[in-house]
Parts: sequence; C-alpha cells; structure tokens
Amino acid sequence: MSLEKIITSAWDRDSRWLVFLIPLSWFFSVLSGFRRQYMQGKYQGSAYAAPVIIIGNISVGGSGKTPLIIALVAALKQRGYSPGVVSRGYSGQAVNYPLSVTSSTAVNDSGDEPLLIATLADCPVVVDPNRPAAVEYLLSHFDCDLVLSDDGLQHYALHRDIEVVVVDGQRGLGNGRILPAGPLREGAQRLDQADFVVINGKRADTGRDALSDNPVDEMAIQPTCFRHLQSGRRESIGHWLETQVGPEKWVHAAAAIGNPQRFSSTLEALGLSVKLHRFDDHQALDEKDLTFNDTLPVIVTAKDAIKWAGLQQSVADNIWSLDVEAVIDSGFADRLVEKLQGLAQPFK
Repeated sequence: MSLEKIITSAWDRDSRWLVFLIPLSWFFSVLSGFRRQYMQGKYQGSAYAAPVIIIGNISVGGSGKTPLIIALVAALKQRGYSPGVVSRGYSGQAVNYPLSVTSSTAVNDSGDEPLLIATLADCPVVVDPNRPAAVEYLLSHFDCDLVLSDDGLQHYALHRDIEVVVVDGQRGLGNGRILPAGPLREGAQRLDQADFVVINGKRADTGRDALSDNPVDEMAIQPTCFRHLQSGRRESIGHWLETQVGPEKWVHAAAAIGNPQRFSSTLEALGLSVKLHRFDDHQALDEKDLTFNDTLPVIVTAKDAIKWAGLQQSVADNIWSLDVEAVIDSGFADRLVEKLQGLAQPFK
C-alpha cells in the first residue's frame, strides 16, 4: 500500500495515532496563514483584463472540481460569456509553458484533467505551473472575457475576483484537522471567506465538520453512458446493463482519482456489484493494472480513460469508461453571473 493510501485511510478512520501529528498541523497552519497574508498583500491588487473565478477546495483529494468546471463553462456560454480555463497541469511534463491544450494534446504534456476539460468543454485551456502566466497567455491569445482556474485556491499569487469552493459531500471536511493530521489545506473557517460553497453529492452526517453552518449550493455527478475504450463506441446505461454484465452484475472498477469510493458508489447506484481497485490520484494506468483473472467487465473513470488518448497501446476488449457530467442548479449559475456583473473592477 502506498503512503498516500495509508495516510488517506488514516484520515478517513480518524486513527488515534494522528494526534501525534497535531503539532505539525499547528505549524503548517501558522506558516500557511503568514504565506497567505504575504502573497495577498503582494499580488491581490494585480487584476487582469477579465475576471478570474477560482474553482478550488480546502482539502486534498478529489472533490469534483473538474466536472463542475465543465458544467460551468457550458452554463456561462449559455449566458453569453466566452470563458477559458487555466490549470497547473498536475502530472503533465510539457517541454515549454504556457501550453495551449486541445483534444489532440498528449496527456503526458498537459496532465489528465486539463485534457479532459479541453476535450469536453470546448473552450480554450492553458496549462502552466505559473498560473498568473497562464492567465496572461489565455487572455492575450484567445477571445475570452472570463477565466476559470482549475484549482489554485491556495495559489495566492493569482489574483481572483470570485472563489468557488467545492466540498465532497461524502467525505465532508474529514476529521476536521489541517495537514498532516487531517486532509485540510486550510481551516474550516476558510469556507466563510469564499463567495460560493458547492457540495458534490449528498452530505454525509459525519458530525465532524462545519458545513451545516455555511450556505451551500449542490451539484450531482450523473452518469451519461458507458464508452468502450478499444472502439470508442458509446452505449446507454440501460443497454449496457442488459448486455454486458451477468445476472449478479459483478464488475471491476479501477480508479486513480482523489476519491475512488465515490466512483464505486456511483456504479453501485446503477445496480452493479463492484470490486474496487484503488490507485493513487493521477497515476497513469496501463493494461496490466486493468487485467484480472476473470472475464468480468472492467470500468474506469473518464479521467483515467483520457490518459489512454493518443497512446499507442493495446486495450483489452472488456475495458469501459463511465462517462459522467455534473448537474448544477440554474440558480447557482444565475447568482454567479450576478456576482460577476456586480464586480467593481472595470475590466477591459
């Protein structure tokens, strides 16, 4: 078991030995507070030619930022905006930055999430570990009047006009502790300072978080179809369930995402019996990771499936991707637009 899995499992169980890390959490909290104060004082007056919306979280691991960004791009387009997206491009190793990402970009250059956004959102996407440089490049090379930042809530060198914090409803704020004794990058009070808090899925009543004290919007991840990795063929959920699984409906589920259990729960909600195989977030999977001693279908996430795009490797006939989309309330998108229209900054 990798160190990431050990730590994550300990957070989820709130293992007793984590109390020995609390002094380190205090130190991390103080250090990050000073860093935030310094960076905001140095950079936050430097606005760009278009408003910047941060889509981030206060905890490590997946919370649903990427599907939310894709849904917001569509909603903002419907409301007359021309959005673009910037990203750090985690796990990507491009030779040169900034990198403009399209559906044909190599995943090893862009990273999995930017490539998924570029493929599904149909908008300009720019990757650069230096996010301010990514914003400048996006606005100078594309006709965008709005910038969405994929993650970057704690990247305080990046000016932001609106902050949207995404919280995994299943995990909530975990054990409520700051790194390394818990999963939080910043304390729960940080939610009070955000413009919007979005809960991904139904809220679990853990009794350990402060989510009930915050007004929240909700989103849901909705499965849309199964996609055959070898051929690209798409099948409706109902038809796939009728033709591809046996009467007991057992499948393998492989997930290299921040919260593999959410993926498993989504499949179980479709009536499937799931054998879950967890991998580290962003880990590149190859066919040996998806080969088991049986003939059961193997299902991967859309984020994992995008890593196969353009790669010259064989794909077993029984591997499928579950494609999903985020469903958001139109009222949330309307209030986000109202917030944009009420910004005092005169954008060019």
